[in-house]
Amino acid sequence: MDAQRVVLGLDPGLGITGYGIIAAPRGNPEIVEAGVIRMTKGRSMADRLKELHEGLQDILSSLSISEIAIEQLYSHYERPRTAILMGHARGVLFLGAANAGLPVHSYASTMVKKMLTGNGRAPKAQMQHAVRLQLGLAQPPDPPDVADALAIALCHFFATKPSQMILKPTRKKS
Repeated sequence: MDAQRVVLGLDPGLGITGYGIIAAPRGNPEIVEAGVIRMTKGRSMADRLKELHEGLQDILSSLSISEIAIEQLYSHYERPRTAILMGHARGVLFLGAANAGLPVHSYASTMVKKMLTGNGRAPKAQMQHAVRLQLGLAQPPDPPDVADALAIALCHFFATKPSQMILKPTRKKS
């Protein structure tokens, strides 16, 4: 049973970082908490990164997280600056996890989308719908940053869930 397993999914950003926490006390993943860490627009990069760090610390100190899943950094050749800025946010999140002694696992957005929808290029609305169905929510998570964070947590949960099947030996020991 995954009762002790509490996964924090993170969708990093410098304006908004989505987070979603899932656990599986009855075997199937359930939402524990979800929301966003908002950084103040117009503040310096250092101040926004400090706000992100403090927001993560609030989450980690209020719940017993066992592992963290985060979206992998990707770069579109037309927007390399965006990847560099996201690298700053991911660095703060990785440092916060390391300071808390928590393992961090990265997943490509295409893998997350494929695992939850069967389509590695699924649009945001389809992802929100898939997360709603997986977690039995009445409404899709909003804003999309929250849905993305929950999707990342679900992806990690499913990708690392121990097999329920017990393998039987094929040969007898002599």
